[in-house]
Amino acid sequence: MHPKIVPGDTAWLLFSAALVMLMTPALGFFYGGLVRRKNVLSTIMHSFFILCLISVQWVAWGYTLAFGPDVHGWGIIGNLSWLGLNHVGLAPNPDYGSTVPQLAFVAFQMMFAVITPALITGAFAERKRFKAFVIFTLLWATFVYDPVAHWVWGHGGWLSRLGTLDFAGGTVVEIASGVSALVAAMVLGPRIEFERGEGDPTEPYNAAMTILGAGLLWFGWFGFNAGSAITSGGLAANAFVATNTAGAMAALTWMTISWMHRGTPSVLGATVGAIAGLVAITPAAGYVGVSASVLIGMGAALACYLCVHFIRRSDVDDVLDVFAIHGVGGVWGMLATGLFATLAINPAAANGLLYGNVHQFAIQALAVAVTFVYCGVMTFVVLKVVNAFVPLRVSEQEEAMGLDATQHREVVASAP
Repeated sequence: MHPKIVPGDTAWLLFSAALVMLMTPALGFFYGGLVRRKNVLSTIMHSFFILCLISVQWVAWGYTLAFGPDVHGWGIIGNLSWLGLNHVGLAPNPDYGSTVPQLAFVAFQMMFAVITPALITGAFAERKRFKAFVIFTLLWATFVYDPVAHWVWGHGGWLSRLGTLDFAGGTVVEIASGVSALVAAMVLGPRIEFERGEGDPTEPYNAAMTILGAGLLWFGWFGFNAGSAITSGGLAANAFVATNTAGAMAALTWMTISWMHRGTPSVLGATVGAIAGLVAITPAAGYVGVSASVLIGMGAALACYLCVHFIRRSDVDDVLDVFAIHGVGGVWGMLATGLFATLAINPAAANGLLYGNVHQFAIQALAVAVTFVYCGVMTFVVLKVVNAFVPLRVSEQEEAMGLDATQHREVVASAP
């Protein structure tokens, strides 16, 4: 059957792309509220600048590397035939959505490519030189994000051919950003105050800003997950409800654990818990039932909460717990997909371990391991290459003054 554009599907996908776009400035608010006053603008700038930079990179060469025709059939990377979106137009591409214009698919996937490196910035907040950040982001998107996206989502990608189930980015977005964040935090080293034990480098600037950012992220996540159905039918509805349920359950679980652990229900804890649940349901939303999403949210809160406290007791200064939330949450989400996936929800997918398919769980575990290793090694290489030309960190004096003043010569106005 010749592909034919369906207006309802096209409208849904474009609206979903807009929702995902909103997530990047929302992330800026979420992160900006958690750092100290002297670094608020620089932290928000990371997200806003990436929205601009990767939007252009995606059009120029990112999309063809991630989704272009496969090079030699190896499933490793796309070729350059769609460079600058050459030969990409208004007609549908049946490999990526037979009822929507390919340009709509380009726009939707662009927003995934944008937010993924933005997630990493929470790990090196308050100490990375802006010039080094710019170069790192461009190289990371090209040599880490684009190949992994091709493996998992590209037509002919080798992990896709194996049968990896990753509905909206457990590997491509969450594990990739989480592991890369951990490596970045380790390579850059801890903040001065963290290393010396001086003051409280974790005192947030504005908790209300963070809560607003979390709410906007949750709102955008409906486009992230439900939009990944591409069409506006029942699969999108299932992903929508599963996403909301997992986020809500994780928020309740995190708050309860924190309440039992610390004696009070934490407001910020509830918001971070919601993000952990939304991360974990991301790869599973189009493959599992709503009842499974309750367990996925609960498991995400427990695993991520434990990891946050483990990392904070170590010498690694992952400022905003990117690895603990996105890395660990993404791993749990991918494995949970291998447990709970069912053909009853998505006949085009596969059953998981709980439905008798051990093979699918093994594939999910392999995808996790490969993504973990590749992203970790390549991020290390990219950071070292950048550092050979531009120092990654600001000086101690610049860090003490804050990046707003030293990198951008702008500061947040003092409270009246």
